[in-house]
Amino acid sequence: MAVVVLLGVLALVVGGCVCVVWAERGGPRWVRVAAALTRGAGALLHTAGKGSRRGGGSSSADDGD
Repeated sequence: MAVVVLLGVLALVVGGCVCVVWAERGGPRWVRVAAALTRGAGALLHTAGKGSRRGGGSSSADDGD
């Protein structure tokens, strides 16, 4: 079941990337909408990743001893 979910996520990511490239070349309106959604999701994930790294997680040097 997990493999099916991961394949679905992979298909969405690849499809989103295709839409971004196609929209840059002047694709139809639905492609531009999908590209905007893909860019927005990427921006959200980028900012979420920045916030989680500031939390002071442990490094490999802290794990020893």
